[in-house]
Amino acid sequence: MKLSLRRHGHTAGADEVVGPARVDRRTKALTKRLRPGDVAVIDHLDLDRVAAEALVACRPAAVLNAARSTSGRYPNLGPEILVAAGVPLIDDLGPDVMSVSDGRVIRVADGAVFDQDRLIAEGDLQTVESVAASMEAARAGLSVQLESFAANTMDYLRRERELLLDGVGVPDVRTPIEGRQVLVVVRGYHYKEDLVALRPYIREFHPVLIGVDGGADAILEAGARPDLIVGDMDSVSDRALRCGAEVVVHAYRDGRAPGLARVEALGIPYVVFPATGTSEDVAMLLADDKGAELIVALGTHATLVEFLDKGRSGMASTFLTRLRVGGKLVDAKGVSQLYRHGISNLQLVLLIAAGLFALGVALASTVGGQALYGLLGARFDDVVSWVRGLFGGLP
Repeated sequence: MKLSLRRHGHTAGADEVVGPARVDRRTKALTKRLRPGDVAVIDHLDLDRVAAEALVACRPAAVLNAARSTSGRYPNLGPEILVAAGVPLIDDLGPDVMSVSDGRVIRVADGAVFDQDRLIAEGDLQTVESVAASMEAARAGLSVQLESFAANTMDYLRRERELLLDGVGVPDVRTPIEGRQVLVVVRGYHYKEDLVALRPYIREFHPVLIGVDGGADAILEAGARPDLIVGDMDSVSDRALRCGAEVVVHAYRDGRAPGLARVEALGIPYVVFPATGTSEDVAMLLADDKGAELIVALGTHATLVEFLDKGRSGMASTFLTRLRVGGKLVDAKGVSQLYRHGISNLQLVLLIAAGLFALGVALASTVGGQALYGLLGARFDDVVSWVRGLFGGLP
């Protein structure tokens, strides 16, 4: 069933939109089962860039958000990405829209959502103009978020100073990391493109591959196998968990480990890493503590806007983790731009041999070359005769 929402000038048209609803409060979980033509029903305050890109990749007919896609806290990028991709975004529908049964065919007309003729909720159809106005208003309040970010950073430093400064609490792992390069893969910004760009680097240097939750699936999709899987196991597939990689379950300081039950149910050996920060922080701290020579971060959060776009105060931990790791840490984009694939000794020998063979063939096709081969053959016979004479005229 095709959904069509047409805009006439700056206002939404009244044309109906019909499609099966796919409902989930967690956008990351919803995108795993969202199909082209479905209507995505989410409850995502401040829709971030990664979630929006995942939704666009699924090609939904429309996105219905129970929350405000931009609250005004900071200029988040998600709504702009959806609107630019031509995906209708109905915003601020309220909690009632989450009561729609999954798979139920619903109808959307001019920002109102209907189950047959029954009105479920009403919201705002976002346009290029409305998204731009929301972004402008959010930029005005960015200073408040900067102050909050700084406060969260200091709070995290107080609670995790022993881990950050002395490595207290880092578990032992059987995967050898000492003196090796490590590639930490997170399903973040442009992770697929960066992983493709780093294939020559992976083939030549064979770094330790650490997949952070769904990053393990990205490694498998790229044709490699992760050595370590780190995270709370909320977005990694069973296939990745069973691939033979060592599993490190991220637990909170209060002892809760959401992914522990799942790993135990699969019968997979694991170690637990209790830490307050995010799973990508845990992966980098683990690699650093175990003596990694270089840590290449792919898909991780690197800028202040990206920290805020994640929408979690805990992103302050990533800022401090990067300070802790220091000069070992390199962004994947920098590696892909600076790295040049080297030529192995075997490739060099084969290249020289091919060149000499081509030169020999070229000489054999000329009169001068044939004369040169005749002269070299005569010289070779003289050398053979001389050697035989040294050993008493061997036959």
